[in-house]
Amino acid sequence: MVHPLIPQLESLARPLAARLGYELVQMVFHTNQYPPVLRVDIRPLDPEQETSHADCEAMSQALEVELDRVDLIPGHYVLEVSSPGISNLLISDRDFVVFKGFAVEVTVDPPYKGKAVWSGHLLGRDEEKVALSLKGRRVQLPRASVQRVVLSGAETE
Repeated sequence: MVHPLIPQLESLARPLAARLGYELVQMVFHTNQYPPVLRVDIRPLDPEQETSHADCEAMSQALEVELDRVDLIPGHYVLEVSSPGISNLLISDRDFVVFKGFAVEVTVDPPYKGKAVWSGHLLGRDEEKVALSLKGRRVQLPRASVQRVVLSGAETE
């Protein structure tokens, strides 16, 4: 479940990241820890660049100033800014472009055509669908039903 402050925090952090040349990949507020941890994953807008320690430091310093200014988070917390690293979970539009052609497993709910899990090669994603190639046959899964898309290690074609 997404913490209720995340939408407000993202609306603050996303334009800040863009001004600094980064994409905000994900933001999670871990309130089960003491003090709570606000984790922010960024990566450079330029897909040829990797996220450096200096990138994380620059974003952390800029975001800290903004968070202190708006005072959305009550009490003490820890701010962690890092690279998303290599994850097998596809989230952003960029992920769906970068991993086009890769083997993926898509979980849908409600099931589509009687199946809850689809495996194939990623063809793309748009506002309405996630497209896969299943042994050369194109399947378009309704995006609203897609719960998660992960890279799979197994070849499906």
